[in-house]
Amino acid sequence: MRVPSLRLPGRSPEGDPSEDRLVGTARLDRRTKRLCGRLEPGDIAIIDHVDLDRVAADTLVGTGVPVVVNASKSISGRYPNLGPEVLVKAGIVLIDGVGDEIFDRVREGRSVSVDIEAGAIYSGGDLIAEGAVQTAATVSADMEAAKEGLSIQLEAFAANTMEYLKRERDLLLDGVGVPDVKTSFNGRHALIVIRGYNYKEDIDVLRPYIREFKPVLVGVDGGADALLEAGYTPDMIVGDMDSVSDDALRCGAEIVVHAYADGRAPGMERMDKLGVPAIPFPAAATSEDIAMLMADEKGAELICAVGTHVTMVEFLDKGRGGMASTFLTRLRVGGKLVDAKGVSRLYRQDMSISALLLLIVSGLAAMATAVAISTVGRSFVDVIADWWDGLLFQIQRLFS
Repeated sequence: MRVPSLRLPGRSPEGDPSEDRLVGTARLDRRTKRLCGRLEPGDIAIIDHVDLDRVAADTLVGTGVPVVVNASKSISGRYPNLGPEVLVKAGIVLIDGVGDEIFDRVREGRSVSVDIEAGAIYSGGDLIAEGAVQTAATVSADMEAAKEGLSIQLEAFAANTMEYLKRERDLLLDGVGVPDVKTSFNGRHALIVIRGYNYKEDIDVLRPYIREFKPVLVGVDGGADALLEAGYTPDMIVGDMDSVSDDALRCGAEIVVHAYADGRAPGMERMDKLGVPAIPFPAAATSEDIAMLMADEKGAELICAVGTHVTMVEFLDKGRGGMASTFLTRLRVGGKLVDAKGVSRLYRQDMSISALLLLIVSGLAAMATAVAISTVGRSFVDVIADWWDGLLFQIQRLFS
């Protein structure tokens, strides 16, 4: 699939290699999540992301970039990660393994051109990097080969899980370290939104549920912006504050900053600059995990999760040892935790045909009663009756 492109100035004759080049502004960052906040449609995204995960790929697709250049391998072979397939299906050109040197050879905001057939990147007419162009076929082959690494990754995941349990057993078992917050969860449902897998669709199908149950709305980092985009104001925002907008942080929600286990909280510096009060929560878990643990510890009756990890591949796709906390958190709050898709299936306001017919008959009966007891209604009925009698008389004359 060929993506829309801007051609180089002075278009070359048909067959010239520059015919297959795209031109755009280079935006580069070693942290994909941080880069996505700066990308504009038409930019060339340059990342350094081993085993590109699906959440990062979905975010890149949403920015409208036509090309993603990865200094590392998008599929290393450790496990079948989902990100490259997302990019290729969206029609984005993915050029893999161009090497770390590209970060020294390209400056932010510089115009670059990309040969989408050869996987070559040019700046000022000079070749600065080359890589492998990923296609649906190559991604499929790499994914199949990567399945062989699943057993090793599962063993590492299990080891990380045990290590995390030893470090954070007091938090997991007894809720030690959960800060006091003003937001009341006791006896209420909590809707925790992470800007992850299919979060927009999940929020949309949950609108009737939100309207009736009025759950506590918790946005995890960018999940706060997801709630605002959907027309809701979060009651609480939890996270390290690296992917949430200033507008969301100023919306009036209570802010809980995820800090490192040793107490360091870089996100508190941002809150101080904005002049927004915040509460630190030191923990080795992920931000989505501490949001769930907090809701559970503060007495939430049910926890509905949007955009979180559910399957084994999704756990591994996150690509870091910290996901061990996610597994254990789900064991802790499992009795209360429901995925958004499950809530949407259970909570349906479908009306049966018999109920619909009963509603129509009741409405007609109410109208008939109103007409019968009013003066104007009785006059109208008399007029209709005279008209009907006249019609019957005319019909009888035709056949007499």
